[in-house]
Amino acid sequence: MDESAQDPENEIGLFPAPPERQPAGAYRVLARKYRPSRFEDLIGQEPMVRTLKNAFDLDRIHQAYMLTGVRGVGKTTTARILARAFNYQLPARDGRPAVDRPTIHMNELGVHCQAIMDSRHVDVIEMDAASHTSIDDIREIVDSSRYQPAMARYKVYIIDEVHMLSKSAFNGLLKTLEEPPPHVKFLFATTEIDKVPVTVRSRCMRFDLRRVETEVMLRHLDAICGKEKVEINQDALLLISRASEGSVRDALSLLDQAIAHGAGAPIEAETLRAMLGLADRSRTIALFESLMRGDIADALDNLKDQYDLGADPAKILTDLAEFIHFVTCMKISAKTAQIASGQFEREKGAELAQKLAMSVLSRSWQILLKGIEEVKDSPRPLAAADMVLVRLAYAADLPSPEDVLRRLASSDPAPNGGPTRAPSGPSGGATALRQNAPRLASAQAAPAPRVAPQSSTVAQAAPAVVLQNFLELVALASEKRDIQTKTALERDVRLVRFEQGRLEFALASGASPALTAQLSRKLQDWTGQRWLVALSSAQGAPTLKEQADARENEKRIGVQAHPLVRATLDTFPGAVIVAVRGADDEETSPAQPLYDGAEARGDDITYADEAQEEDL
Repeated sequence: MDESAQDPENEIGLFPAPPERQPAGAYRVLARKYRPSRFEDLIGQEPMVRTLKNAFDLDRIHQAYMLTGVRGVGKTTTARILARAFNYQLPARDGRPAVDRPTIHMNELGVHCQAIMDSRHVDVIEMDAASHTSIDDIREIVDSSRYQPAMARYKVYIIDEVHMLSKSAFNGLLKTLEEPPPHVKFLFATTEIDKVPVTVRSRCMRFDLRRVETEVMLRHLDAICGKEKVEINQDALLLISRASEGSVRDALSLLDQAIAHGAGAPIEAETLRAMLGLADRSRTIALFESLMRGDIADALDNLKDQYDLGADPAKILTDLAEFIHFVTCMKISAKTAQIASGQFEREKGAELAQKLAMSVLSRSWQILLKGIEEVKDSPRPLAAADMVLVRLAYAADLPSPEDVLRRLASSDPAPNGGPTRAPSGPSGGATALRQNAPRLASAQAAPAPRVAPQSSTVAQAAPAVVLQNFLELVALASEKRDIQTKTALERDVRLVRFEQGRLEFALASGASPALTAQLSRKLQDWTGQRWLVALSSAQGAPTLKEQADARENEKRIGVQAHPLVRATLDTFPGAVIVAVRGADDEETSPAQPLYDGAEARGDDITYADEAQEEDL
């Protein structure tokens, strides 16, 4: 037996298996080698340990315990420690008093301790409910519970993953669970407590085992590395702690993998990132800064570089979401984000927390949460991640709700649709770090709307946008990057009357009835003035789309009458004229008309002059 197993000062709890079950020279994984054997060895579960200590000291030991929590936090281990505490027995020796009562103070191995920890004690029965789900399995437990324990003080039943039992099995256990014999104790462990019937939960003392915090996990891993004489830097330990997500077993398994990967060499963070396919934290921070600046090209290059180095796109976005959470915590309270983060990360987090508004961080978090699921479900994860980053970069340019309300109250829209910045101070920083907001490239359909000169009596007010005609309104929608409104203006509006502050039109077939209210709100926001937008009973002029189609059709008819074209069509039966393009026209795809090609590219529509010379 290892001496550390009987050492009261042992912090980790090293209890190797007995010689008959552990062949000489066989390797034990760290998760088993350093499995806690006392309550003092459990890490991150102080509330539960304190409750159990008081219960045992007051001799108020419950008949059944329900242990819940995620994988690897110590549910089965706690159950075995409890079984050991129920049956702890230590004979008197060398002036030491005998111990013959349940206790959690187990500094030495008792009579039954080693057999219980090795799951081979006759009176401590462990059952996996995933493979024993039927009423017949529970009937065996109920029948055997009537008999006294063979050796120990209590007969203990440990049922792991108890939520896997069938409904009839749960019902068959209820009576015995409520009024068990005095020599029987039940210990249940589950990762899905909601699947356990409430009738079972109400008969148990429940303990929710928490995920182990990163700082506690770091200390635990560092102590194990010291005992194993493994050289590893703190950044690598931090990566393991984060990747384990609060599971001690996962952390020790990753540490085992890292030791084997290093083959005796010191373990560095870069080596660990390559092994686990994790993203570099500095690259994640650089990616976030690029997105907040609106530098999409740099962000996509960053993502591609990390992907080429082996990082998973979904993991990159998850790390990005974690950093956004970190910056948000820094913005709320610097003290809450100081634990388990590197110096560089703390400095960058503090800097970004000062510059970014809470609305930007919250919006980015929501976009990433949805985007991570899209990437995981996509057959092309990298392409899906690219689109999530594009969405996130353009969303960073949106004003916050308080900025919109402030602009509406003061009738002071941001000129040219540029990003609005929140006031400095503790309530918020700039809505984005961008210096040049990203914009979609588009051709101009008409001259840009003009700005009226400022009034001398209102020196502080922003100039109102004056629209001379309907085409300037379409151009303004394009400049604002509102493609949906721009398309509706071109396809659905039959213009009746247009003047500054007033727009009357009829709707084309299939148009949305809500277009009137939408245009009224958008015009007020874009121009800083209230507009009267009304539907007219008049037929109205053809829509811009219909006008463009008519001009295109006239071109085809005129060209088709040309003798050379007519001869060509006769020579090639079935040939049709797809598009007519002048020498100075913008080059378009020969497979589609001018309007459709411009729409597919997201550009403005170029309306050809009727007097333009047609060139075949």
